[in-house]
Amino acid sequence: MDWNQVPTPVRVCCAALWEAGYEACPVGGCIRDTLLGRPPGDWDVASSALPETVVSLFPRTVPTGLRHGTVTVLLGDMSLEVTAFRREGDYADGRHPDAVSFGVGLREDLARRDFTVNAMALRRDGTLADPFGGQADLDAGLIRCVGNPDRRFQEDALRLLRAVRFAAQLDFTLENGTAAALHRNAGRLDLVSGERVKAELEKILLSPRPALAALPAELGMLTRFGVPAAPVDLRGLESLPPTPEVRWRRFCRVSGLDITRLPVERRIRRAVLRSEGPEPVLTGRDLYDLGLRGGEIGRVRKALEAFVLAHPEANTRRALLDRADALKEGLRPPE
Repeated sequence: MDWNQVPTPVRVCCAALWEAGYEACPVGGCIRDTLLGRPPGDWDVASSALPETVVSLFPRTVPTGLRHGTVTVLLGDMSLEVTAFRREGDYADGRHPDAVSFGVGLREDLARRDFTVNAMALRRDGTLADPFGGQADLDAGLIRCVGNPDRRFQEDALRLLRAVRFAAQLDFTLENGTAAALHRNAGRLDLVSGERVKAELEKILLSPRPALAALPAELGMLTRFGVPAAPVDLRGLESLPPTPEVRWRRFCRVSGLDITRLPVERRIRRAVLRSEGPEPVLTGRDLYDLGLRGGEIGRVRKALEAFVLAHPEANTRRALLDRADALKEGLRPPE
């Protein structure tokens, strides 16, 4: 890889930082994707400059994450996240560092990253900073944690799903030590919000290897969403159209995931519920006639969909009117 493969706005950003006397280099996923011959979705820059210095050097910036050393620099039609080299403290909540400290070098900054394939940077002289063997792992098709894999997963439990997601998207294999640590730490996914779990699972389901979504299911990572820790056969999923509705529908049907426990879009929830059970016999007009208005109708309709999925025998007009009436009372404060 060389600087000719780097977009002009990124080169301009780094050159301005160099001119001011600071180190600056493209880092992370953009390096990984370029080495793989894939167009990077985003370009990130790591620098020895502190956030306030970055703000002073560029006329258009957004203070997106000053506490963690990140400033978004706007150059032309491109947004670049410029983050100061940093060391991270403990992760008491299993998701975010309690504190970060600046003033470290590039190698230490790369050491805090999740996987070796994401811990590479392009130096000013055009050489690759790769202290943890990321390029070798790219060549071997391996997802390997940087340093101690147990520590990496205990720092940020979302990395459990990210490991599977990168393997699915890149058609890679989990390195043995990383895979073993993923098994040992599977229960920590309970620390991650439903929104983040949904986002990572969806990326796996829409990847070239969607059957890898069986791994978090089998390891018990998804029990809070109704998925038992048991083998899941997702063979053939890759042959289905790569749309969220179709892939989620098959995954839920095979794994037992309760889609109402995940914050998915309405169209996905409806697609899954329609495939697994009948539509509630009550219409939006029925709910309006019952006295519900605006967002109340949507909330009660969602609750009725879940109720009918769990109790298909109760999908009668009388039973659902009674259910909706009870739900209505719970939506409104007492007068």
